Amino acid sequence: MNVSPETVLGVGSAIVLLSVVAVRASVRLGLPSLLLYLGIGVLLGESVLGFQFSNAQLTESLGLAALVLILAEGGLTTRWSDVRPALTVGISLSTVAVAVSIGVAATALHLLLGLDWRTAFLWGAVLSSTDAAAVFSVLRGVGVRRRLAGALELESGLNDAPVVIAVVLLAAPEPLQWWSPALVVYELAVGGAVGAVLGFGGAWALRRAALPSTGLYPLATLSVCILGYAAGQSLHASGFLATYVAALILGNSQLPHRAGVLSFAEGTGWLAQIGLFVLLGLYASPSALIGAVIPALVAGLVLLLLARPLSIIVSMLPFRLSWREQAFLSWSGLRGAVPIVLALIPLTRNPDSLAARQLVDVVLVLVVLLTLLQGTTLPWVARLLGVSRAGEPTEIQVDAAPLEELSADLLQVRVPVGSKLHGVYLRELRLPSGSSVSLVVRDGAGFTPIPETRLQERDQLLVVTTAEVRSRAEQRIRAVDRAGRLARWRGETGAR
Repeated sequence: MNVSPETVLGVGSAIVLLSVVAVRASVRLGLPSLLLYLGIGVLLGESVLGFQFSNAQLTESLGLAALVLILAEGGLTTRWSDVRPALTVGISLSTVAVAVSIGVAATALHLLLGLDWRTAFLWGAVLSSTDAAAVFSVLRGVGVRRRLAGALELESGLNDAPVVIAVVLLAAPEPLQWWSPALVVYELAVGGAVGAVLGFGGAWALRRAALPSTGLYPLATLSVCILGYAAGQSLHASGFLATYVAALILGNSQLPHRAGVLSFAEGTGWLAQIGLFVLLGLYASPSALIGAVIPALVAGLVLLLLARPLSIIVSMLPFRLSWREQAFLSWSGLRGAVPIVLALIPLTRNPDSLAARQLVDVVLVLVVLLTLLQGTTLPWVARLLGVSRAGEPTEIQVDAAPLEELSADLLQVRVPVGSKLHGVYLRELRLPSGSSVSLVVRDGAGFTPIPETRLQERDQLLVVTTAEVRSRAEQRIRAVDRAGRLARWRGETGAR
């Protein structure tokens, strides 16, 4: 069937607009938006409006591309100050917990569903990865303690890499070799190294590039993250890990027009989520999903009652987490697009396999069931377990643009509600020599400040600083934002 370009563009834009409206509806209904996106895809599919789409290879390729963009957005928007206290916890969740979950799930599914051991381990691997899109979209609106939120964000960003490696190894027709574990270590180590090199190198280059348009900075930043995936895969390493590490470093670097970069990344992440879940809904065949309900229920109970809790208990043994925090981590193992895309890998390797097709159907049903159960109850569980935190003031926003010919930087500072900058006189800000506040915008009107100007919430400041003291000026602003005019006496450095 020939489809004109205007039809493709018209239908695509209509789907995006409908999905954007669905975000508001999902908030009101308390449902994760990914379910509405899946529903839109099913509505467009063969059983309702009649669009035929059954290309597993294309779905896998587009799905992997969307996951790269989602991981990039997650890394770019993750604050290092939030996840740093949970770094070891997050690494343990993304490695030890994954291994335990695969083993427990495989054993239970072998006994309960009669799967052979290799197939059971393949199922366990596919089902053991939490989903970055689901975690980033659901968890950030729950308001749990920073350490728990940081650990879960790190887990969802890092655990795709080992799980993808495990699925590819198990889906291959060749038998596993004694050196397979060493291959996993190599892929993770090299993938992380590639991401770190590109992250630090990209941040260094972007800080020194005076591009002719501010819109080029977000494109360049996102391209570095995507390059991480391509470089990692070309070296037979983990492209997913390279993407996330590069994005995490870039997102926490002093990038020019940082606010615009993060806003662009967030929009791209939403577009990737919308496209991915609509595509997966379009690919799904509702008539074939009915027979997958019972195996999906069994697999879901295994995950919720055995694999996830035991993996949390074992991986958290070295850490001092209360049983309430461990219970919340156990319930927060959100599944989404990642298991579905991973389930397509065995199907594309063996298109005629009924077992591979069954795995895709089971995972589709399971994701819907778990998302309905966990995604809708997560805020309530957080309050029940006492791990939610009261609302905190929004962190101050500092955007920067280079003035290459002057060897200087222009900082745009937005003072959020609740900031301790409120009421501080400009002379009390004590910026380092070589930097000064040149303009204040208040209630839509700008004026040149004087030392006796008193800052207020929602003010916007324009700070001109030499390149040499730019970092110290930003740290001082952040320090006063958090600790007030006596920041130095209280030991606040402003480091992120």
